[in-house]
Amino acid sequence: MTKLTQRKVEFEWGDKQEAAFQLLKQKLYSALILALPDGSEDFIVYCGASNKGLGAVLMQRENVILYASRQLKIHEKNYTT
Repeated sequence: MTKLTQRKVEFEWGDKQEAAFQLLKQKLYSALILALPDGSEDFIVYCGASNKGLGAVLMQRENVILYASRQLKIHEKNYTT
């Protein structure tokens, strides 16, 4: 679906895009509830990178505080991981 938001790409909504949208809605509905950070607890950061994007999770014990992810820009794909 991210290709739909890129420049100079014709907007096309077909079965593939609808299926991706429905899957995204389902994942958002079933996502775990985020917790508020507790200043007295240690933080844990999990992060990962691939040739397509970056992702991270900020946690305290078993509680998720924050999810973050994004696709890499064209020039960023040349960076080392």
